Amino acid sequence: MTLDRFRPIAARVLNPFVDLSVRAGLTPNTVSIAAVGLAVAAGLAFALAGDEPSLYLFGAVLVFLNGWFDLLDGAIARRLDTTSSAGDLIDHVLDRYADIVVIVGLAAGVERYGIGLAAVTGVLMTSYLGTQAQAVGLDRVYGGLVGRADRLALIGIGGVLAAFVHGRVYGITIIGWLLVLFAIVGHLTAIQRFYHALRALDTN
Repeated sequence: MTLDRFRPIAARVLNPFVDLSVRAGLTPNTVSIAAVGLAVAAGLAFALAGDEPSLYLFGAVLVFLNGWFDLLDGAIARRLDTTSSAGDLIDHVLDRYADIVVIVGLAAGVERYGIGLAAVTGVLMTSYLGTQAQAVGLDRVYGGLVGRADRLALIGIGGVLAAFVHGRVYGITIIGWLLVLFAIVGHLTAIQRFYHALRALDTN
């Protein structure tokens, strides 16, 4: 289960937006900064949604936009032939900060800080193992149980549901269960990536 495998399809859909962005003079770094700004706004919306559940809907829209901009910055870099190691580093650092503020916002909104800590470490370890494979000479790993694209989609869907469904299951809200999912699946995905990377190194 990973939406990252559909990146080639997404790239084709992005083409008109890339054309528009290039004509507007936008750079990949500008779009990356805008993406993290959207993530910060989403995190704030989620953090305040405990008192105003309709903010979950607003946060969900911002998360979807963050994911869209995250695809767009790379597409613009390829179109302008400005891809570089520095740009790749900036993109990954900003993505990690975006992940942190969104997950922390979700945890703050439902006051589940312990689960939030487990979720954010799972998310960060998933991303770390994906890029660490590349650091030791392998291809960058996007696969696993839940990649970043899956996570953003789940947050968006969870935010929409939380805006309208306010019940609890075993005392935990939809957002709380979403954090539980990220905590468990995030660490399992990290372990899965670690295992496959280790096997690939052993066969080289």
